[in-house]
Amino acid sequence: MTLIGIDAKRIVNNRTGLGSYGRTLINDLLAASSPDYHFRLYAPNEGSEDLRRQVQESPRLTYSYPEGGDPVQVSGSKSQDPVTPLPKGRGWGRGLFWRSLGIVRDLVRDGVQLYHGLSGELPLRIRRSGIHTVVTIHDLIFLRHPEYYSWIDAHIYAWKFRRTIRQADLIIAISECTRRDIIHYGHVPEEKIRLVYQSCSTWFHQPVGEDQRQKVNARYFLPSRYVIHVGTIEERKNILLAVKALPLLPSDVHLVVVGRQKPYARRVLAEARRLGVDSRLHLLQGVPNADLPALYQMAEAFVYPSRYEGFGIPIIEAIQSGLPVVACTGSCLEEAGGPSCLYVDPDDEQALAHALLQVLREAPGREERIRQSQQYIRRFEGTDVASQVLRIYEELLKP
Repeated sequence: MTLIGIDAKRIVNNRTGLGSYGRTLINDLLAASSPDYHFRLYAPNEGSEDLRRQVQESPRLTYSYPEGGDPVQVSGSKSQDPVTPLPKGRGWGRGLFWRSLGIVRDLVRDGVQLYHGLSGELPLRIRRSGIHTVVTIHDLIFLRHPEYYSWIDAHIYAWKFRRTIRQADLIIAISECTRRDIIHYGHVPEEKIRLVYQSCSTWFHQPVGEDQRQKVNARYFLPSRYVIHVGTIEERKNILLAVKALPLLPSDVHLVVVGRQKPYARRVLAEARRLGVDSRLHLLQGVPNADLPALYQMAEAFVYPSRYEGFGIPIIEAIQSGLPVVACTGSCLEEAGGPSCLYVDPDDEQALAHALLQVLREAPGREERIRQSQQYIRRFEGTDVASQVLRIYEELLKP
């Protein structure tokens, strides 16, 4: 048996982004790997049962938590292997210490042969344990654009990055853009990096029934025509550009923004009021994942004006949902969406409006753009990504 340890903090706690990446990858690894491969997911707490349910049940999958509490039945695993108890104290400090240092003892105790850090981090001193290590690095925005972070956060993330690249046997970059940044900022030799594009679930391909559409429509008071954006409302995501483009679009086209609101959202609302388009701007937060497919599929187009991303999973979700995409240049979004999406300068609202006019319903060539984009993103779906990751595991584990 080959036992792979996986950093599962984001898998059980994060609903989007790194959490989605981890859950999708685990499900694909289970489907693509041989019966000899077993996976143990290490998390500082049990997180959300709803999120754990998104991970496939398998006798080859178990969860492990810090010691100190009463045993629990973990949803998502039918294995008879014992589950490490939950901690009695679940403060962030205890979990942080365990994930950074204490976990190494547990990995050695469990007989883990390889540990995969899914979110750019590895435990301290794991290299001394003799356990092989792989780390996935999604982006280095804190180095490329530190202005989007507090001073202390940027320095902590930079320290963790430099520490991690010294600990890792191999590094997975999820885009060519991220690979270049790792080489540039970390001075990492190219032979230590493997490019494996981010895996994406295929569930957005499934058409949403009319009943569900009507329920979602009524729940969020949606307009009859809208362009959608999915992502945290923060400065780096640059949704202000889309607001500035709204007056240049037909007056019945609205902008629906789905995501957690940071203080930047106040600037977005203020600009919408100044331009007289506040009635056409709809900010939705706390939206459950179950409602996202309908929100996507009832839209006319997807807009993603972010200034910098490590990959851009919402672009793929939108394309799977049958939407044309308009995004911005300057990072990796062209890698995610492919050549049939449209890309504009992140400071040019007129170019953004012009691009959106080319992809709204009834626009010439719209359906062909969608078809070609869906063909392009097949490279990110299913078990192909998992097969690439498994080859990296095998590269390190071979005698």
